[in-house]
Amino acid sequence: MDRTQAPITVKALPVDIGCLLDEGPFGLFQRLVIALAATSVVLDGFDGQLIGFAIPAIARDWGIARGAFAFALAAGIFGMGVGSACVGLLADRFGRRWALIGSVLLFGFATCSVGLARNLVALGVLRFVAALGIGGAIPTSTTLAAEFTPLRKRTFVVTATIVCVPLGGMVAGFFARGILPVYGWRALFFVGGAIPILFSILILIALPESPRFLVRHPGRWRELSRLLEHMSRLVAPETEFSDISEQKAERKADRLRGISALFSPDYLRDSIALWCAFFMSLFTIYSAFNWLPTMLASAGLGDAIASEGLTVYNLGGVIGALLCALIIGRYGSRWPMLICCVGAAGSALFLRQIHLLDHTSLLLYGLGVHGLFINAVQSTMAALCAHVYPTAFRATGTASAFAFGRIGALVSAFAGAAVISASGSSGYLLMWAIAMLMVFIALASVRNHIPSVQATALKIGRN
Repeated sequence: MDRTQAPITVKALPVDIGCLLDEGPFGLFQRLVIALAATSVVLDGFDGQLIGFAIPAIARDWGIARGAFAFALAAGIFGMGVGSACVGLLADRFGRRWALIGSVLLFGFATCSVGLARNLVALGVLRFVAALGIGGAIPTSTTLAAEFTPLRKRTFVVTATIVCVPLGGMVAGFFARGILPVYGWRALFFVGGAIPILFSILILIALPESPRFLVRHPGRWRELSRLLEHMSRLVAPETEFSDISEQKAERKADRLRGISALFSPDYLRDSIALWCAFFMSLFTIYSAFNWLPTMLASAGLGDAIASEGLTVYNLGGVIGALLCALIIGRYGSRWPMLICCVGAAGSALFLRQIHLLDHTSLLLYGLGVHGLFINAVQSTMAALCAHVYPTAFRATGTASAFAFGRIGALVSAFAGAAVISASGSSGYLLMWAIAMLMVFIALASVRNHIPSVQATALKIGRN
């Protein structure tokens, strides 16, 4: 009897993309992708703040008061909120890459078009269109950064990406100083819009799609294999893939998609808490951006001190965001973020107790400390969103939180003026403190905070 048997083919188990990414090395290719995402955020902050530098020149050119620009500013903030929500949905449906390219192209072309505006209505409409792209680029970039970064470094990388917004604003300031006096405000927008248009060509060529998005589309697994090869993770061309941790999360969410998934039973509490936290934190930050110089001037301080106060506030924010990201990466997000909320509220109450005219050095120190604490909270909340939501609706969840936060920013444009008029610096600083205590309550309500290094290692060991 012929004992020869045909060989038994054993089908290989699918490769777990989550395990490859979360526990693997953080190579040069991934760092380059993060650099592209971060640069798009720098340009986002750059274009987003050009209007603030241009308003005095536009007001002189058109012969109108600066207060008349409230419509254009409000239109920009509203557009950011709409852009955050809509582009997040598009990123989850069509991919992070095209959502980011489209956002950068949109705010680039619209910013160029602002240089052609002839009246306030046109300026407001064009600012709204530009803000759609500006609002969409930030959550898409942070989502892309999160999905290319190993778990142990994710919080710091996402936070460092968010910090590029104020860095872009600083670059815009230096840029405006060189362009405005020589070429005028129209050239400021022409050149400021041309830069992101050129950059969009670069990311069209060089930016890959997120591996965690590709794994969800079997028709694109060959593309995923090539991408992993660039990341020094070699797999066969015909390899099948899975994302076990994300699949578990999606089963808990009953496989919902879009906005409805954010309010499924397992995500309802965290979604509401994050939306409230974003609302109040962006309310506080934009009340500083819009009204801090006015508050300082109303207290009798000169323009130089008022401008320096906002600069110190932003500098403290960059330092605080990076420090908090490092701490969260080691100890988890709950207690560091809550402590920063208390620090932000406490520093605002401290500033309320000092006489601003007699203690300008102490004032600037206090503003830097407050900026450190509030931005430490706001910047790391994007990383918290990336942790809370699975791939299927991560971009939607992050973008929706930003969109709701933009409503807080919009409210601050009116609340800041009303509070300063009614009660001066004392009421303004009290408003900061109350807002940050509300952020504390919201973040304390989040159930699924980023775990500590020890908790993460224990979870991986159990799996």
